[in-house]
Amino acid sequence: MGVRLPLAVSQGDPSGIGPEIALKAWAARRPDTRPFFILGDPDLFERTAQAMALSVPIARVTPAQAHGVFNRALPVVSIGSVRGVPGHPDAADAPVTIAAIAQAVALVEAGEAAGVVTNPIAKDVLYGAGFKHPGHTEFLGELAERHHGGRLLPVMMLWSPALAVVPVTIHISLARAIADLTTDLIVETGRIVAADLRTKFRIAAPRLAVAGLNPHAGEGGAMGREDIDIVAPAIARLRAGGIDARGPLPPDTMFHAAARATYDAALCMYHDQALIPIKTLAFDSAVNLTLGLPFIRTSPDHGTAFDIAGQGIAQAASLIAALDLAALLADRASGMA
Repeated sequence: MGVRLPLAVSQGDPSGIGPEIALKAWAARRPDTRPFFILGDPDLFERTAQAMALSVPIARVTPAQAHGVFNRALPVVSIGSVRGVPGHPDAADAPVTIAAIAQAVALVEAGEAAGVVTNPIAKDVLYGAGFKHPGHTEFLGELAERHHGGRLLPVMMLWSPALAVVPVTIHISLARAIADLTTDLIVETGRIVAADLRTKFRIAAPRLAVAGLNPHAGEGGAMGREDIDIVAPAIARLRAGGIDARGPLPPDTMFHAAARATYDAALCMYHDQALIPIKTLAFDSAVNLTLGLPFIRTSPDHGTAFDIAGQGIAQAASLIAALDLAALLADRASGMA
């Protein structure tokens, strides 16, 4: 068995909890943990380790050197210097935050890393540096298109052993989500989810539960016709294409334990319809996974947590879960698992 490529991890917003949880994830590494390296500012990680009294040595490396030093130090590939004051985001740090994400993708595309794991960012901090995307998912889609050409639809999945959910519309207002929801978008999203459940998760016949948009899935049109005119035709088209999709289902009865046992992923019509149930069930362990890309990308399912940054209390469980899932998917992609 050959040496497994390391995972490329972007540092996230340097004033958030990303640096702290990355240090804690390395400190909690197991013998079977796939090596990873951070793309960011090595000085930031040394400062953070010292401030948090974490016994984590930092190694300044190239991507090729990361595997060799991982067992004795956290490898950091320098992207640039940042100020990184915990809890006080600085727009001057935004270019390095953006560059770390782009470089992680470039290294995977170049065959120097097995997958991308991203630490949390604050989009409002990045906008002044030219970031034009609603979130990581959309930015990663654009980066993939630059490398491969053509149009890609990046699909956001929040995954945990208890539940996997996919919002069909993502980082937009609720009013716009309703306006933008189309049968075609639901169908395209459902096809991508089913395909990646087969290839990445090795589920031979994925089962999709499709939520209605309105309360009680519209109750036969009494609460709006969107479920009749938009959602139901999408489900019919998915089924006609050989995908086991059912619905539209009343969103308030889809997520109890007995219901969850009947499907592999839930397609939800807007962001909070998907994220509220999974963050309730698996707040510390769920993983944000981007489907529909030609590379593996995972992330913790939480944000920058500026309010607790620098206090030493941030939990690394979701980042560790994201690293573990990325490693598993990379092993499957290479035939090693």
